[in-house]
Amino acid sequence: MKLLITGGCGFVGSNLASNAIKQGFELAIIDSLYRKGSEQNLQWLKEQGNFKFYKQNTKDFDGLSKAVKNFKPEAVFHLAGQAAMTTSIENPRLDFETNALGAFNLLESIRLFCPESALFYSSTNKVYGDLENFTYTEKDARYICEEYPNGFDESLPLDFRSPYGCSKGCADQYILDYSRIFKLKTVVFRHSAMYGGRQFATYGQGWVGWFCQKAVEEKKGLLKEPFTISGNGKQVRDVLYASDIANVYFSALKNIDKAKGQFFNIGAGIENSLSLLELFALLRQELGIEMKYRQIPWRESDQKVFIADSSKAKKILNWTPQIDCKSGVKKMIDWTMDLMKG
Repeated sequence: MKLLITGGCGFVGSNLASNAIKQGFELAIIDSLYRKGSEQNLQWLKEQGNFKFYKQNTKDFDGLSKAVKNFKPEAVFHLAGQAAMTTSIENPRLDFETNALGAFNLLESIRLFCPESALFYSSTNKVYGDLENFTYTEKDARYICEEYPNGFDESLPLDFRSPYGCSKGCADQYILDYSRIFKLKTVVFRHSAMYGGRQFATYGQGWVGWFCQKAVEEKKGLLKEPFTISGNGKQVRDVLYASDIANVYFSALKNIDKAKGQFFNIGAGIENSLSLLELFALLRQELGIEMKYRQIPWRESDQKVFIADSSKAKKILNWTPQIDCKSGVKKMIDWTMDLMKG
């Protein structure tokens, strides 16, 4: 099968690409190499096998459509995008062009040149807004949502907040509507927190990886001053490891006839949820260090809790996460240690 991955040199994209190479797919990757670590991920993938690479930004319809027309994929994983809430507030035009316009350009390219392709999109829980209309109980180390103690399912109403929520939500809805109107085989994944190897985390994006990096720096004596956290550290997400993320995409591809036209909340569930404070406790336990931080004000539109109820994905896609959060954090620490050796 011919598989195209946009953003294939990013964190999730490179893990998907590596998996595809091992499975023997005929692979093409589109990436602008804009993000930190993308060139390193490209080199890492080249060491694993052959694939076509297009250095291309999805904002450019002409270049993108030529690549799609040239390769004619049978399946597309769309991971290219601007992934940080903070960046969307600093530069909303860049955020819109990358997320909303980029996804629209890809949809049109598929509609025009390979309408039988299946398209799988990496959306976000931020399409549900800040969820402040629910009731939260504050415990010693986390918040609990009283109405959804075991996670949010797909019945939540959409409520786009922040430029990031709007741009991702716009793409989310276009992709679902192209299934209804143009009969494209599209699937939307509304992800909770994701982490794992090949994630070159930054202050604004990839919080598990970022705090693992801070912990390793503390362990090595490289952290010269306390890092910052937004809010009180009790905000909660379920955290899904890279290999489980890859598995959901390939499981959906195998089950495309049942999955097409649908959206899924994707996460590791209540049993694999962590607050910042709980992650810090795990890192202290693993590395024998004290996490030194200072608090700054809450981020705009931050959710106190988002835990995905992925029952729909488990039922329709036959997918269940395999990596528990404690094992995953250990793997993330090991990868970070190896990266800092280099």
